[in-house]
Amino acid sequence: MDILETAAYDRRQRRNTSCALLFSLLPFFLSTALFFYLWTPDSPASIVSAAVKTAPTALLAAVVLSWNGGQSVLGVAGGLLFSAVGDCCLVWPELFVHGMGAFAVAHLMYSLTFLSSRYPTRSSSSLTIVLFLILLTIGGGYYMYIYPFLQKAPDSELLIPGVGVYIVLITLMGALAIRTRHAATLLGSLSFIVSDIALALQVFKVTQLQHGNTIVMGTYYLAQLLISVGDIMAAADKEDFGKWKRS
Repeated sequence: MDILETAAYDRRQRRNTSCALLFSLLPFFLSTALFFYLWTPDSPASIVSAAVKTAPTALLAAVVLSWNGGQSVLGVAGGLLFSAVGDCCLVWPELFVHGMGAFAVAHLMYSLTFLSSRYPTRSSSSLTIVLFLILLTIGGGYYMYIYPFLQKAPDSELLIPGVGVYIVLITLMGALAIRTRHAATLLGSLSFIVSDIALALQVFKVTQLQHGNTIVMGTYYLAQLLISVGDIMAAADKEDFGKWKRS
């Protein structure tokens, strides 16, 4: 009977947590809807457009901080804040390299978080290495594909090595996300990779995707949402596990 009561209590707690999390995410959903309502790719860069674009990611950082505390500044919340800086930089095409650098730091912070005790090891390190090598092979093939277009870019001397390093970092982030075996974290990381692939095709004029900008931003905001939710739920699972061990 005690076991049944405990299980029922845990289910109620999870429902309450899910409802509270959904409520705290409402500002993110509203700001994302506002972005897609107001955003036009051909509009001139401005402080207002930068604010509208960065608001969803900045609000997600606030949500993660409110749930996971100040220590998340060095983890997912910090990655979200660097992503917001990257969002702002990409509003101005001449700041693309700066934006890419900010996102590279964000991927590094996500990767370190996925290695933390919040995400217990559920697969061998050798499997992680294999997954990383597979993703790196795919990333390397994609880099070779866009390399001729990087050579034609105005800042090619920075972009050629910079994009290579960026691909390694986002590949590492994706492999470590697979290692966590958290569905939201994994899907968020893969969605981020899809967003960046679509963005590179647009920016380096490899091809013009139909509704390409919508695809880039839609998969990007989805990625940040899923990574944030995954981190919050991982922290909640760890706390619940700690309570269970003490009981």
